[in-house]
Amino acid sequence: MMRLPRMPPSHVHHALSWITLCFAIAAVTGSQHGIPLGVVKLWASAFGGEIKSITTKYSGSQLLQKKYKEYEKSVRLEEIDGARLVKNVAENMAEMFQKKAEAARRIVEAAEEAHLQHEENPDLQYEYFNAVLINEVDVNGHSVELGGEFVLEPNDHFSNLSVNLSLSVVQVPTNMYNKDPDIVNGVYWSEALNKIFVDNFEKDPSLIWQYFGSAKGFFRQYPGVKWHPDEHGVISFDCRNRKWYIQAATSPKDVVILVDVSGSMKGLRLTIARQTVSSILDTLGDDDFFNIIAYNQEVHYVEPCLNGTLVQADRTNKDHFREHLDKLFAKGIGLLGEALTEAFTILNEFNQAGRGSVCSRAIMLVTDGATEMYDDVFAKFNWPERKVRIFPYLIGRESAFADNLKWMACANKGYFSQISTLADVQENVMRYLHVMSRPKVIDHEHDTVWTEAYVDSAVSPNPMTTVAMPVFSTKNETVRSVCILLGVVGIDIPIQELMKTVPKHKVVCTFIATNKQTNKETNNSWSKEDNAKCEHPVSELLILTPYTLSFSHVSALQKIHQDYSLQHLNRLDLTLQEITHHW
Repeated sequence: MMRLPRMPPSHVHHALSWITLCFAIAAVTGSQHGIPLGVVKLWASAFGGEIKSITTKYSGSQLLQKKYKEYEKSVRLEEIDGARLVKNVAENMAEMFQKKAEAARRIVEAAEEAHLQHEENPDLQYEYFNAVLINEVDVNGHSVELGGEFVLEPNDHFSNLSVNLSLSVVQVPTNMYNKDPDIVNGVYWSEALNKIFVDNFEKDPSLIWQYFGSAKGFFRQYPGVKWHPDEHGVISFDCRNRKWYIQAATSPKDVVILVDVSGSMKGLRLTIARQTVSSILDTLGDDDFFNIIAYNQEVHYVEPCLNGTLVQADRTNKDHFREHLDKLFAKGIGLLGEALTEAFTILNEFNQAGRGSVCSRAIMLVTDGATEMYDDVFAKFNWPERKVRIFPYLIGRESAFADNLKWMACANKGYFSQISTLADVQENVMRYLHVMSRPKVIDHEHDTVWTEAYVDSAVSPNPMTTVAMPVFSTKNETVRSVCILLGVVGIDIPIQELMKTVPKHKVVCTFIATNKQTNKETNNSWSKEDNAKCEHPVSELLILTPYTLSFSHVSALQKIHQDYSLQHLNRLDLTLQEITHHW
């Protein structure tokens, strides 16, 4: 990097003296009128000249001009068709998106075919590579069960992580049994995806993580990589809570969560209820809207400032509501009818106003029982269309009032679950996703979903977007009777990969040229205020020009940037005339 000469203290002192004089002049002119205007102009001119001299000497502008002169034979001015350039960028990016989506679709097709050919076997015994247990040994030096030797090699393409480009690994949440029959059967038939993962990577070496998130909870990831638990020996990652899974598995939805805080909910039941609500929030994505209402003899909004409305289910809002869950306490009696009425009112008003998701609607009821069916409320707000689904979660081991809750679920196209312990929460909450995904399953809508940019530290520290597609069962017995979502396929695309399709040195300059052309047409001059709108560090270099730089040897520009820090370029005020004077 080029080093600029350092300004001697004497020159600093000289410049400061001029600045001090300026303030003195301002003070005098503000209180007296004895100094002639011509004298003030003379001082200003002398001050300006001194500053210009010091700036020219110590800013390094002359050295920069000299550097560009060395490469003048490699540089030419060329007019750029901005509209054509943008069109080319759009076409390149669209082509890249299509390639990633096609890779995801190949995984989906392979997964559905593999499941179709597989027959469930509750006694199936199958050894697979568990992401946590691979290369682990017991006290005798033998490989642990579901571990085994798994070759891993550092790879620059995957942030220098040690990976296996031939095989995938399977991660199972800590709260699930590694050898559960549903898990083992799913892992067995999804082994067929290994070949597709490898083929995709060979066809498109720019791909990074490819994976299949199962509705049963396991996560198959390619390339294979070892996962490490936290200091408590826990891996909290559950693919079904990730936004790419949620967005692909279900349609956008409006949800009102009703929490029973009557006296019978004291103690462990209220603790389980809080965890149930928190798990429901985990299943909501940025396309969803929600609110939480606690009820006993009165209806209480968990967040009083958001009465009668729904908010977007982004991370900030969900975390905010979780903080308020700890403030809930149980007392009094539970008037469920009033709570249901409030929930239906919010959902209907939002939908009619075209607010919220304007799609699916649901009421999640977390309670330890219901003394009646409340069919009058459902008849008034939800029948016969039944556009709002009801999902009751019965808290506790007792089932005296279970029949009423089951009836509510069946009469309103929902699903009933009973949660007896904290360990039951996660799996029981997840079941509602199967119901919400039924329209997609029946119509076999393999919608391609692109998430917004995000960072998932469990997978990669770099910003990325994910293309995701749902995977459905194609077996005859699942059509319309028992609609089954098998899981979601995902492929990560780093934002850095997207930016490679954008020729930054042309796009930024074209932005300036386009604005300059507009200013010429309106008889306005291009100003530094206009230039300040462009955040690229070399924008000031091209002020007052409708042209962009075209380097026949890109290395020439790179060499200049290496020799001269871009931090200095951002502070220079060079006009086109000053640059071209030396070309």
